[in-house]
Amino acid sequence: KAMPEAAGAVAAAAVADRLHGSKEDRKLAIVLVGLPARGKTFTAVKLTRYLRWLGHETKHFNVGKYRRLKHGANQSADFFRPDNQEGIEARNEVAALAMEDMIDWMHGGGQVGIFDATNSTRKRRYMLMKMAEGNCKIIFLETICNDRNIIERNVRLKIQQSPDYADQPDYEAGLQDFLERLTNYEKVYEPVQEGSYIKMIDMVKGEGGQLQVNNISGYLPGRIVFFLVNSHLAPRPILLTRHGESLHNVRGRVGGDTVLSEDGELYSKKLANFIEKRLKNEKTATIWTSTLQRTILTATPIVGFPKVVP
Repeated sequence: KAMPEAAGAVAAAAVADRLHGSKEDRKLAIVLVGLPARGKTFTAVKLTRYLRWLGHETKHFNVGKYRRLKHGANQSADFFRPDNQEGIEARNEVAALAMEDMIDWMHGGGQVGIFDATNSTRKRRYMLMKMAEGNCKIIFLETICNDRNIIERNVRLKIQQSPDYADQPDYEAGLQDFLERLTNYEKVYEPVQEGSYIKMIDMVKGEGGQLQVNNISGYLPGRIVFFLVNSHLAPRPILLTRHGESLHNVRGRVGGDTVLSEDGELYSKKLANFIEKRLKNEKTATIWTSTLQRTILTATPIVGFPKVVP
């Protein structure tokens, strides 16, 4: 199918990236690392969508789903205790099953697997690295959040949305269980220091955070770093508006590059008033327009924010 020039360039780069390098380097596993309620799955889903948009065959493997299928969704915090050897073996088993499925999927034509789990100990990560040898390159993606407000919000969402607590009618009981689970992980957590890795540190708001990169090279890993630098884990508003009425609109004509009509100018002023009130607390807001006069003129009365014309 015909595609815009820019989209064609992205697709060509994706194909080139699949063709160059060793067989192992052409397959990439992004292995998430981090404590519960740190935004791992949220990041994994967003990254999966981005890589698919770039033209790379990408799949998200959530180890929690494997655990629930094999051991049920009603595992208490005791299952995650660091001294529960049976629980450790069960969790390593489902992690290995998910890794095997990801490697099989890669052998069938998949390019990028997103391996979503806590992977919080070196022993677990070395197990995954051993399984990846000769099959794919691993990049660890560690999400670190020290903002207690964000963590508490994520914990609440976990209790409300996680399948692990779908059958728990008592919110407080579920909350207590999850906090105990979190404590169990914190006791044995070991930050990533091995292999190729990316660390997202306090990047929940897209500002003031830190991205650490170690031993990362190549087109696709570079694109992933670019995406993560510009990503955020906290919700923020995106407001969309049509331009004000143009002279061509008045004449019933489509397209062109005319200026605004009187009604269009009135709309631009009312829009500016709305933006001033709506975004007064959004310090990092940016106004984007197209290169056409009618969009630029619609945004002209808006002051106090940087404007971008791609």
